[in-house]
Amino acid sequence: MTTHPKAKPGLSPNRLNAPTAETPMACRTRPVAAATALLVASLWLPTSVWAQVAPAPEAGTTTASDVAGELPTVVIKIKRENRVSKGATGLPMEIRETPQTISTIDKEVIADYGLTGSVDALRFGTGINVEQYETNRVAINARGFEIQSTQVDGLGMTNDWGVVVGQQDTFLFDKIELIRGANGLLTGVGNASGTVNYVRKRPTNKNEGQAELSVGSWNLRRGAVDVNRVLSDDGKWAGRLVLVQEERDSYLRALGNQRTSLYGVVDGQIGTDGILTVGLTHQKGKQQSPMWGSLTLRRTDGSQAEFDVSSSTSQDWTYWNTASTSAFVEYTHALNANWEAKLTYNTRRADEQTKLLYAYSLSDVLNTDNTGLVGWPYRSDSDMENDLLDANISGTFDAFGRSHSLIAGISHSVQKHATLVNAADPGQMFLPLPASPYGGNAYPEPTWGAAAPSTASKQELTRLYGSSRLALTDALKAIVGVNVVKLTRQGSSFYGPAVSSTDYPTIDKASPYLGFTYDFTPSILGYASYSEIFQYQDQLDIGGRYLDPMKGVNHEVGVKAEWLDGQLLTTFALFGAQQKGVATYGGLTASNQYWYQPSDVKSSGFELEATGQLTKNDSLTVGLTQIKLTGPDGKDTFEWIPRTTVNVRYDTRLSALPQLKMGVAGRWQSKISKEGGASQDAFFVANAFASYEINRQLTARLNVYNLFDKKYLGGLAYGAIYGAPRNASLTLNYKL
Repeated sequence: MTTHPKAKPGLSPNRLNAPTAETPMACRTRPVAAATALLVASLWLPTSVWAQVAPAPEAGTTTASDVAGELPTVVIKIKRENRVSKGATGLPMEIRETPQTISTIDKEVIADYGLTGSVDALRFGTGINVEQYETNRVAINARGFEIQSTQVDGLGMTNDWGVVVGQQDTFLFDKIELIRGANGLLTGVGNASGTVNYVRKRPTNKNEGQAELSVGSWNLRRGAVDVNRVLSDDGKWAGRLVLVQEERDSYLRALGNQRTSLYGVVDGQIGTDGILTVGLTHQKGKQQSPMWGSLTLRRTDGSQAEFDVSSSTSQDWTYWNTASTSAFVEYTHALNANWEAKLTYNTRRADEQTKLLYAYSLSDVLNTDNTGLVGWPYRSDSDMENDLLDANISGTFDAFGRSHSLIAGISHSVQKHATLVNAADPGQMFLPLPASPYGGNAYPEPTWGAAAPSTASKQELTRLYGSSRLALTDALKAIVGVNVVKLTRQGSSFYGPAVSSTDYPTIDKASPYLGFTYDFTPSILGYASYSEIFQYQDQLDIGGRYLDPMKGVNHEVGVKAEWLDGQLLTTFALFGAQQKGVATYGGLTASNQYWYQPSDVKSSGFELEATGQLTKNDSLTVGLTQIKLTGPDGKDTFEWIPRTTVNVRYDTRLSALPQLKMGVAGRWQSKISKEGGASQDAFFVANAFASYEINRQLTARLNVYNLFDKKYLGGLAYGAIYGAPRNASLTLNYKL
């Protein structure tokens, strides 16, 4: 099997984007202004407001205000901790009220199971499949399609080709939301898979913090610090600083990883009506001996090679280094008692530097003696610039005797990308490799030429959006929305061939969204949603022309129910999607360029999830996803995507020994295969942890990953890499 690289190395658009959650403020007013300030505070959503009135003095007590002839002050405090995410619709709705399936991986789950990387955390999501086809890049899919929309605090552009380069450190986030189904209401572009929304840590109202130290298998060394401070006596301003440093070798031959993450954010009150938030993130990653492409396992006689899990195609001289700096500024202003305006600006600058070797077979398979691979050395330097400006107004209004909510806005983003390539000496290209698996010195580093432009592009996306939650009756609510997008592009595809200019048509598209929820009882809600979907594509057809955008529809119906006094939430959903013109790999042209053909794909299935607290000490999450994928001929397609997946997670704290907390989490998936490639039988992988509170400040935690040491392939879409064998880490957490 030729494990074609999904794309030439380049920047992943893991864009850092603007927050949606309300940001805190605190104010003191004189008595004359107290009523006005209280009215201003009522502007903010009920879940983000906390009014605290100073206690009255005891009888007979003389106060300073009595002496000064003044009345007591009123303190109004916007509660920072209780923010409501708007990740699914742009409206402030709880998960139960949203007419789509949403799973949340919160900071407690992330910490308990030692999920330090964002991709590792996504494996815990119901219905989420991670295709680990290289060591530094993955593709993530849900409901049969690749997730091409990643957001931070509810805003973001799409991931080009669905490619995610590297991992973000989860210590920077409070939680990760996994919104499954069409994301047209969120971005105006997207498919029927879903959206990943990372919710950043924000300042709190307390002087608090934590520090962690971890050691583990393959020479893991990790340190993390998270410090929050209230910066003013009146509580109006607060800041938070997060720093993480991690170094680790790997079970894969010669692979080494270093990751540094720094995040700082400050928020506070401007005047009596405004809130300003400013944040900066810097991330740097170094990967030594990475795999570009993956293992070829299929042989000429139809058998499948079985190698050691440490097998790698990389060479000792290869590396893949990344660096990015992101900043955002957000200003929210209270317009009146019911409305607010928000202006957000995000900017990101990123760079990737690579020296890589792609090992592949000209015949797509290995010889029976495991020979037949040749090497393609590659060196590049890529830069990306991304700027996004978003302005919106949101609030509530009364009509027909009921209260309704609305958000409307406009956003404009500009993204630029350029890649320089150092060509290898032609006589050192496509040399034969020894039988697999081979060592790190099998292919000598070639002589590199001077850097020359390879690809360069620019795209602009303008988006008008609006959505409203209408209370039709006490029980029946409607969520209606529309996105209107205009996309212009110039230059070459991010991951296409080395062309300097491509003629892209300007794309204009309106995507409507319609959803309904109905409260059968106070604890049982039914819902239905419909959305048109649209996604532009960077892939070329056999004639070198860019494919038309993918179009389609997505629909979903379901029931959500709360149990045990609201502590446990269950969701059952039936979904279906039709996508027309999906780019599907077609083969290689005579000039060794990858070409794609448009295909019509239908997805249908159901999901079941139960998550919450069984008792005070016991929590449970169970998720089941069953899908069916058919092509234009009505037969199965995308056979590398598991048709059935099951996620289970159970945590408990022993009543007899409350300092001890334990948990186990597992994921099972059905058999998968790739036509002309490898296959993987159904398998189950489990992780476990145990933590012990030594005292009120210090906690020790042991994590064991792949508890039963299962050998498996981590995805077949674009190749195959063996998953990590059993390993462990030990962490000490200290509350500052």
